[in-house]
Amino acid sequence: MSEQNKYTEKELNEYYDGLKQNHLGPLWHDLGHMVTKEPVHDVEPYLWKWQTIRDYALKAGEILEPGKEAERRVVYLQNPSLLKRGLVGYGTHTLYAGIQLLLPGEMAPPHHHSQTAIRFIIEGDGAYTAVDGEKAYMERGDMILTPAWTWHEHKHEGTEPMFWMDGLDVGLVKTMAASFFEPYEEDTYPEAPAENHSTKQFSSGAFVPLGEEKKPGYPSPLFAYKWERAQYLLEEMSKSPDKENPFDAYAVEYINPTTGGPADSRIGTMMQKLPTNHNTKAHRHVHSSIFHVMEGKGYTVIDGQKFEWEKGDFFILPPYSWHEHVNEGSDDAYLFSINDKPVMEKLELEFGENYKENDGHQKIEKVFTPDETM
Repeated sequence: MSEQNKYTEKELNEYYDGLKQNHLGPLWHDLGHMVTKEPVHDVEPYLWKWQTIRDYALKAGEILEPGKEAERRVVYLQNPSLLKRGLVGYGTHTLYAGIQLLLPGEMAPPHHHSQTAIRFIIEGDGAYTAVDGEKAYMERGDMILTPAWTWHEHKHEGTEPMFWMDGLDVGLVKTMAASFFEPYEEDTYPEAPAENHSTKQFSSGAFVPLGEEKKPGYPSPLFAYKWERAQYLLEEMSKSPDKENPFDAYAVEYINPTTGGPADSRIGTMMQKLPTNHNTKAHRHVHSSIFHVMEGKGYTVIDGQKFEWEKGDFFILPPYSWHEHVNEGSDDAYLFSINDKPVMEKLELEFGENYKENDGHQKIEKVFTPDETM
């Protein structure tokens, strides 16, 4: 007879009730929930259409003014699966993405915070971001860093609306209870080096083919990564079949040119080119991502669900989810993405595997449709 059988059902229930009342728990019952066999999460994939985002952002331009009625004029991407848990503003469990609008003549005042951030320019020109006083004028396809706790501001000197993606590690910092924010005491931060100084000095070594060995380091002395350089490297890579990655086609990661590590120590950044009629193979990894379609038309299959995208759209890739990309358009497609891979690698938690069935391709079981009621 086992020790447990010495006790009646009533006595056992009293024991477990007593544990609960004293805020204790039996590990033998709950170990499987606490230490799972593989990653378990509440993040579900989702996709947002660019025209819908753009319309709401433009309407916000009529409603409020940055610096006076709001710190920033941004429409953020809310993952419905995380809103159910009360996580406001989350795209994935670690990453946030928002679309910021700056109209001609406007300025978003300087501030800094413990969250690290990237900007990816979607539409317009004539505006600049200043990081610790250094200006970098923004053009479509550029990626701008604003490392954690650096003073940064934006000003628009052009003639048309300016849109860009803000990517921050909001979920990660909030989970770590490490959020700090401070506005600058003056309307503008003092100018420092000549405009685009770091871009001209360091940009030649700002990208590396996906998967190539990198060295750790932070912060990057370069904070403006120009689209023309990324596009050139991708074009050159696509001329050589041996440069093709089976899961991401032709892809480059943005790096710190002085160390070879990621451009930002907490948010990874990647640009990939999908040639026409190209279907990557499926794989999955621990890190999560938020994708923006810079150019092209196609779809991504995530855990058997088809997400159809076109220029300007955004979509979520949850952690440890099978995924593959398909370019079904007549032109090359370019996907920009942010991820939390640098953090996972630092914590020695990153892991991935390849999809082995059906020659590396998933069966499409359903097609995603945005839920306009959320």
